[in-house]
Amino acid sequence: MMTTDCFALMGSMGWMGWLMPLAVLLLLGLGISALVKYLFTSRHTQEDHS
Repeated sequence: MMTTDCFALMGSMGWMGWLMPLAVLLLLGLGISALVKYLFTSRHTQEDHS
């Protein structure tokens, strides 16, 4: 039910309705990958210093 409403809304908005969720997912993925990279690099640098 919810997905059909979402697809109907995206279809009525045209190309913006498809571009905005993809952009949000892309930004979310980039943020998660940057966080994971930061966590792993900070952990390795702390081990190297001690």
